[in-house]
Amino acid sequence: MTQAPLRDRYAGLRADLGAATAAALLVLVAVLVGRHLQDIRRTLFVHWPPLFADWDPHLGPGTPAAVLVAAAVVACGPSVAARLAWRWLLLVAWGTALAWTWSLALVDGWRRGVAGRLTTRNEYLTVIGRFHDVPAALRDFTHHIVSGSPAPWPAHVAGHPPAATLTFVLLDRAGLRGGGWAGAWCVTVGATACVAVLVAVRALAGERPARRAAPFLVLAPAAVWVGASADGYFAAVAAWSVALLALAVTGRSVAWAAGGGLLYGLTCYLSDGLTLFALIAAAVLWAGRHRVRARPVLPVLFLAGAAVVPVVFTRAGFDWWEGYRLLVTRYYQGVGGTRPYGYWVWANLACTVLITGPATVAGLRRAALLGIRPRTAPRDGARLALLVAAALLALLVADLSGMSKAETERIWLPFAMWLLAAGAFLPRPRGWLAAQAVLALLLNHLLFTGW
Repeated sequence: MTQAPLRDRYAGLRADLGAATAAALLVLVAVLVGRHLQDIRRTLFVHWPPLFADWDPHLGPGTPAAVLVAAAVVACGPSVAARLAWRWLLLVAWGTALAWTWSLALVDGWRRGVAGRLTTRNEYLTVIGRFHDVPAALRDFTHHIVSGSPAPWPAHVAGHPPAATLTFVLLDRAGLRGGGWAGAWCVTVGATACVAVLVAVRALAGERPARRAAPFLVLAPAAVWVGASADGYFAAVAAWSVALLALAVTGRSVAWAAGGGLLYGLTCYLSDGLTLFALIAAAVLWAGRHRVRARPVLPVLFLAGAAVVPVVFTRAGFDWWEGYRLLVTRYYQGVGGTRPYGYWVWANLACTVLITGPATVAGLRRAALLGIRPRTAPRDGARLALLVAAALLALLVADLSGMSKAETERIWLPFAMWLLAAGAFLPRPRGWLAAQAVLALLLNHLLFTGW
């Protein structure tokens, strides 16, 4: 190897480490400033800013498994991802993501880490009994969003369209009752988000970047919050909507576009803020614009599919726009109206660093370089950079909206899954994977991440 490439290589590594260090400093400043604001003004309403968490060093039954999974992925993940047949890689990625998420959740024990997560006073399972007549509950849903209304919904129920709560109602009707089944649903479905991202990246940017991204998607610090929150489930639905659209615009059956639209419509009725996934869908259509020009029916099918869920809920009596208007009112009635925008608008980004890790920060730096020099960038790298940039843009719009002050380590999981794919740009991935694993293990063992 000549001296010039060697110099370039080490310069790139130094720049990557510089970006990761800057991100770590952002987190440190968010902790120190947040601690000061909370001690002096009591306006953040979090115990360990910027995270919604409590300081609670502990071990648990999931600790040995979490360490073993992390060590296995760091040691073998890149080589396994490079060699396995593609279909087997998707299956192994899902299985490993499941093992990683379950083990992290069980560090807190079965009750505190899984079964009790969705049964607390602000969560979905507390209102199952009020959905004995589903059509009536949907017609009446908006009447209970604002605080002060008769029998107002708990915070998480009021904060989302009714498809979120209805998911757990249907689980209950199917006989899968209680917090254990609800938590298992969120972990099992949520772990498929990494598979959906891999499918989309392979379709748009090629198999090599997808294989390089796989270990980073599997060993995500975000798994601390996927297990077991409903937002992990939302992340998977949103990810599969993009994946199906990516399959449609890269030569597969155009019917995939309708499926992607159907899931996008469902995504919008799981969480209002995930309407921003339209930006990622637009990036997919742009990346496959030659195919779209040849088959203009693709966006039509996507939009037709996206209309199905809104039509069903509207005919059932739920008005999404009215629900969102009332949600904004409810948000500012509560702690959202007190939490200072001036702190959270940048501290939210520190939360994003913690759920995506230093490897993602370094990968985003390299993706930005491809964006600056698109003509000289390889096509696969440019398309992956476009996908990652669209997710980052959606996240920034959510941040600037002021409707996501705090708890974004959980709320922004759907966007974070796409940022993790930036790990594909990193050379020598094992060191970065080790950093990701250490961060996740420290977060899960030093803090109790409630919501």
